[in-house]
Amino acid sequence: MNNLFTKIRDKHALWYKGIVFAISIVICTYLLPKIKFTDVSYVKTGDIWLNDDFIAPFDFLLQKTDVELTEEKKQAKKNMAYFTKNNQINYLKDLKELAVPISKEFETSLDSIFNIGVCFSSLTDAYQDSMIYLVENNEARLIARNTLINSETLHFLVSKHIRQESLSHQILETLKPNVTFEETLSEEMQKEIPTSQYIYKSKIKKGDVLLHKNEPVTQEQYQGLVSYTNESLLLETNISKLSIIIGQFLACALVLGIMMLFLAYFRKSIFSQNSQVTFIFLMIVLIVMITSTVAKYNVNYVYAVPFCLVPILIRVFFDSRTSLFNFLNIILLCAFFVNDKFEFVFIQLIAGIGTIFSVADMGKRSKLFFSALLIFVFYVLSFIAYHLLNGTPQAIGYFQNYIPYLISSVCVLFSFPLIFIFEKLFGFISDFTLLELCDLNSPLLRQLSQKIPGTFQHSLQVANLAEEACYKIGGNPLLVRTGAMYHDIGKMTNPRFFTENQVGEISPHEDLSSEESAQIIISHVIKGVEIAKENKLPETVIDFIRTHHGTTTTRFFLHNYKKEHQGQIINEDLFRYPGPIPFSKETAILMMADSVEASSRSLKKYDAIAIDELVDKIINHQINENQFINADITFRDIHQIKKIFKKRLMNIYHVRIEYPR
Repeated sequence: MNNLFTKIRDKHALWYKGIVFAISIVICTYLLPKIKFTDVSYVKTGDIWLNDDFIAPFDFLLQKTDVELTEEKKQAKKNMAYFTKNNQINYLKDLKELAVPISKEFETSLDSIFNIGVCFSSLTDAYQDSMIYLVENNEARLIARNTLINSETLHFLVSKHIRQESLSHQILETLKPNVTFEETLSEEMQKEIPTSQYIYKSKIKKGDVLLHKNEPVTQEQYQGLVSYTNESLLLETNISKLSIIIGQFLACALVLGIMMLFLAYFRKSIFSQNSQVTFIFLMIVLIVMITSTVAKYNVNYVYAVPFCLVPILIRVFFDSRTSLFNFLNIILLCAFFVNDKFEFVFIQLIAGIGTIFSVADMGKRSKLFFSALLIFVFYVLSFIAYHLLNGTPQAIGYFQNYIPYLISSVCVLFSFPLIFIFEKLFGFISDFTLLELCDLNSPLLRQLSQKIPGTFQHSLQVANLAEEACYKIGGNPLLVRTGAMYHDIGKMTNPRFFTENQVGEISPHEDLSSEESAQIIISHVIKGVEIAKENKLPETVIDFIRTHHGTTTTRFFLHNYKKEHQGQIINEDLFRYPGPIPFSKETAILMMADSVEASSRSLKKYDAIAIDELVDKIINHQINENQFINADITFRDIHQIKKIFKKRLMNIYHVRIEYPR
């Protein structure tokens, strides 16, 4: 058990990365759409169908529109009208009481209309043109409402047989309707009307063309798409999601795994930092989450997601290649949310690669405004190019097609606050922050220039040497310049003990032993780290303070001590800087530049040979002491750095090259 815990503890960084990797896969798999059918929910009536002909992939029933359903429901309610016919009414008896002479023809006509049914109720006007149920002798039969005799028809019949108006009026008042409207029964039966039987009106067969390319969507076609979507959801609930989930899990594992392998093999400095790996995978997960949310609202607005924000944020903190690789992985995952995956990948890749070029040099904040404009131009041009090639030029003329791209481009400007937030959360440092730190009017550099101007001038020269070397061999010139400006701030504690700040011939070291002098010189590294932390400098800059002497020794005082204690065992650790040794290109370059610049001040003769020998001697000594074994730097790089330092120092000291005579 102890061995297990020991192994876990020793490999805790790898375990952490494995957990981040696994969590990212699970979240992305969960967020990817589980419906394998074509999503057409975003299409509206009147839209132009820009894709290929949409062919029904299976049989499904065409649903009626809401208007049709409402109208049919109203009609159904009318058909649920119940009337009762009373055959017990003796209208002849009532007429005989009036002593009205009735002809045989009139009596036959009355028999006929009362046999059909006479109804005077005004409540039945709404059912005049519908079918009704007529209950007679406890049996209901469906008849047309307009077949019942109303008051106007009865009045016409009576007037035809009875010419005398007063007598005709008496007869009409005597004759009572034998059909009455059953309002209560009708309302109860209407409540029980089934609705499911009214949903569908026809059947769409597999292979039928629902939408034709480049044609506007009609109301009938739109309803077909609604029916298709509903049927797709129904089928999706009836099939196993297991195969879809497994496929998505494998896809996410492959995409994210490629990202992790890229960091492990080609960006070892990033891979070694858990915070940086977390940030990169967090970017992927956040964009997938945003895309998933937007896709549920309207899949067309997936293009409004600020995908180009990702390469900017990654580029600010890392390098262009890492930025591009991360962006490619995000685009591959988010392509699952759209219908035309090739269009999505094509447009986003063009815009994303253009974004990386536009922010290759993030020296000024105004670059972000230029990048936002450039991104929108790339979006528009790639959209136009795609639809011209795809044979859908009419899409170019619709302004609403460009709105998502405009939103996405404007969102790039949110990189300002996001850069600041991520700097604080993950301890990163951006070029913007480095530029602010390099400002000679910043409080700490101003204090350095006023308190120890000699060290300040030394720092400026070191910064110039290191920056030029970094440009030549590759790296972050702005970072190494910033580190050079702050690497000797610890000398502000005891400025007179350092040669560049001494005035006159007297040195305070003359009154101290070699061990004491060495400890004061060495302490400027520790004091520098303390001052940097008090002034809240980023850890990346503090690393230059820690490593600019590595684990070398104060050679002058060690040499004096050896002369004073010849034949004795000497503890060289008393004269050794605490380290650590440089662990990056930038920190290695600074160590070389600092030592070469400081040593060049002690030359008695400034000529090409002296400078050449000095640079070789200093840097070769550092190599022999294994100061660069942890830095990602090659002998070829070191050779280039030597050449740059020699050329620069000869320019500083105005050395002319002696030509052979």
